Formats: sequence, C-alpha cells, structure tokens
Amino acid sequence: MSDAAVSASQSQPAAPALPLHAWVLEGLRAGVFLRPRVAGREPAPAQLLWLALIAAAVEIALGRLEVAGSADFNLHSYLASWWGIGAMALLMWALLARDPLAADRPSGVATWFALWLMAAIPPGVAAQALSILQAQDWLPDNLDDSALFAWGVYFVLWAWTIAVALRLGWHFGLSRGRLFALAFGLVAIFGVTAWEFPDRPWLSDEPQEEEQRLVLSQEVFETQQALWQNAVDGLAPHRPGRVDVYGLVFAPDGGEDVFLRESALVTRVLEQRFDASGRVLLLVNHPTTAETLPWATPRNLQRGVEAIAQRMDREHDVLVVYLTSHGAADFQLAAANPPLDVDTISPGELRLALDNAGIRNRVIFVSACYSGGWVGPLAGDTTLVMTAADADHTSYGCGRLSDLTFFGRAVFDEQLRRTHSFEQAFAAAVPVIKQREDEAGKTDGFSNPQISVGEKIKPVLRELAQRLDALPPKP
Repeated sequence: MSDAAVSASQSQPAAPALPLHAWVLEGLRAGVFLRPRVAGREPAPAQLLWLALIAAAVEIALGRLEVAGSADFNLHSYLASWWGIGAMALLMWALLARDPLAADRPSGVATWFALWLMAAIPPGVAAQALSILQAQDWLPDNLDDSALFAWGVYFVLWAWTIAVALRLGWHFGLSRGRLFALAFGLVAIFGVTAWEFPDRPWLSDEPQEEEQRLVLSQEVFETQQALWQNAVDGLAPHRPGRVDVYGLVFAPDGGEDVFLRESALVTRVLEQRFDASGRVLLLVNHPTTAETLPWATPRNLQRGVEAIAQRMDREHDVLVVYLTSHGAADFQLAAANPPLDVDTISPGELRLALDNAGIRNRVIFVSACYSGGWVGPLAGDTTLVMTAADADHTSYGCGRLSDLTFFGRAVFDEQLRRTHSFEQAFAAAVPVIKQREDEAGKTDGFSNPQISVGEKIKPVLRELAQRLDALPPKP
C-alpha cells in the first residue's frame, strides 16, 4: 500500500460504536447463521464484561429449572466449566491475532468473543430446554428412556454449536485451513469439558436414593447354596393321572426392577391360574433378593431344567419357561448382577438344556427386545414359543419407570387371568400391545410379537385348558 493510501485510510472516520443491545442482537443473529453487522467495530471492555454476565445469567437461570425440586448452586462446578473460555481465548488469539480491524467484515479477538458469547446462547438454550423437559417429566416415556434419542440430540446440538462457530469464522474471513483448526480445537475443548467437567451449576439438595448393589461375601455364597437346595427340594412331584404344569421363571438382569416385578407376577399367575403351586422355580438377579431367591445364571438355568425334569413326568407334563430381560440384536439375553460376573443367555443354551433333560412339552415365553430371534432355535412339534417382539424390533416397557413390560402385562397380568389357553391369550394381547405402543409413541415401529405352536403340543394344551377351566376358581 502506498503512503498516500495509508494516509487516506488513516484519515477515514472510525465507525460509530455499537450500544450493548446491538452486540446482543448481532451475536444472536450469528447463533442462527445470519451475518453479524459489526464491521469496523470492536466492543468496549465494559461491554464485553456485560455480555459475559448476560450469557452466564441465562445459563444459570435455565440451569435451575433443570433440577426438579430444591437445589443448591455449585459455584465451584460452574466456574470449573469456564476453563473452556480460556482455552478458546488462546485458540482465537492464535487464529486472529494478526487480523487488523477491517471495515468490510467483523475482525479482532474482542469482536469474536462479543459475538460468540451471544451466538452460543441459541444452541445452549435448546440443550437446556430439553434437560428441563426431562427433569420435569414432560418428555414422552419413549423419548425419556431412549438412548438413541439422547445421543441423537446430543450430536445435533454439538453440530449446531460448531457450525455456528465455523460460520462466524467464515464471516471473519478465516481461511479454510484456519476453519479446520477452529473446528478441531472446538471439538477438543467441548470433549474435554464433557469428559472432565460434567457437573451442572445446580445440584439437587434432596436426599438421593443410593444405588442398590450386590455385596459379595462368604455368607452370601453360602446363603445362595442353601436357597438353591431349598428351592429344588421344595418342588412338588408329579401327580399321577393328570397333566401338571411346572414353571421356570428366569430374570437375569439385576439392573432393572421391572424384571423383578414381572418374574414375581408370572410366578403368581402360574401358581394360581395353572394349578402349579409348589412347581415353579424362580431365578432372579437383583441386589435385594440375594438372600431370598437363587441367582439367575446360565448354570442355574441348566440346573433348574434338570431339577424340574427329575420331578415331572417328562412325557406328559408341561414345562412353562418365562425369560424376561433386555435383548440384543444378536439375540443374546442380557444378564447382570454386579459385581458378580454373569454371562448372557442364548436360545441355543436353553434348547440344549431342555433336550438333554428330555422334557417333551414346552411352553416358552421370551420377553425381550429382538426376542423373535429365539423362535427358530426353540420351535418344534411339541413346543409353543411366544416372544415379545420379532427379530428386528424392540419390545416396550423394560425401562426403569415401568411396572411391567407391555408384553408381560398384556399376556400374563390380563389375558391369562381370563383364559387358560396360551394361544387365545396371545391373540387377544397382540392388538392391546400395538395400541399401547402407538399411544406411547414407540419410535421404531410395532414390536410385532411372535408365536410358534407345534402340532403335537396343541392337543396337550387344549386338554390342559379344559381341565383347568373345570377347577373352582382360586381366591
């Protein structure tokens, strides 16, 4: 530039300063990807301080609503999260330090922070609004319990925030290389913040329920041995001249109370409605039942089948197996009882145990996501298999807030209290399950429960239902 040009540029009058509300407005415009109209201007130090206070006030005020009930402000946690501002200051100083004040675009580190403090508010408010809805239980149950929804929203909000920063950097005239450096730096800063400083500024001061956890000790193992022996010794023998129903109820995931409740319900229904009192073996993983019920482990499942086979008439009696847990797309049934290490359960393991025990008539229920994958390995001429979903869909109602799964409630708590026919109960339950899933807003489609009935077990179950129908009702 010639001396004349420099002199001319220096003689141009400076752009008038912007008032505080204009910096707020232009920053919010940048937050929704609009061009900030601040070319040739920089904020005063006092204005930058006020913008920081405004951003902090919005976050703190909305953060209070993220906690239902009474809460305390945690200044230490809040200030710790501001390390990211310092890290971003170094990043932007490196990217913009040599950028002189320009008349045709935003420029300067101070200008960047004035705009960024306000531009980060829209995605931040959106994130806090969702947290508020969740804290106040205003989200639909299917979204509140959906990990896919939570991670999807988390990704979208991150992407929005980073996109705002990149768009703002573009308005500042950053080159492609510097925009890449900005994106990389922000991802690193946000990642460290989420990993090392996850605490929110407001913490509930209400007493929190301690997470229940199994405590392993010699006494617990000895108690389990005694529980197992008592449960096996207590199985009633076959009654000659009739078809008896035996039950094996298996709830291997100790992380959800719903499986404990559902297994207890199924046990009661089998005992009361199917004349199986004293003939049901209940195996459960849960911290509260370590001293009252045998554990639900793959080994105990196999031993349970063997023990029941020794008491029943293997050719004529009917064994009802009910498994309730989380299911995976590879058709493994989840098992957990920390700190006890418990393996998952596969349909092949159950089929092998039943075959080795020589039990002919089998009625098998699998209440889990993707449980339709169990039908093929378990189906046979003398087997009825009923699942809560097909092989491609999740089931519903296995979250922490559920009393029973939709499948368990519809089939056992409702229909099998009205009929002794498993096929009739299934036929009546399926439309009820679909209606409830539609009303709850299930996002991945109808669970589509499955049933397979072998030809040779149909007359056995028909005669059983007729005998049970003739019995006087139990209170």
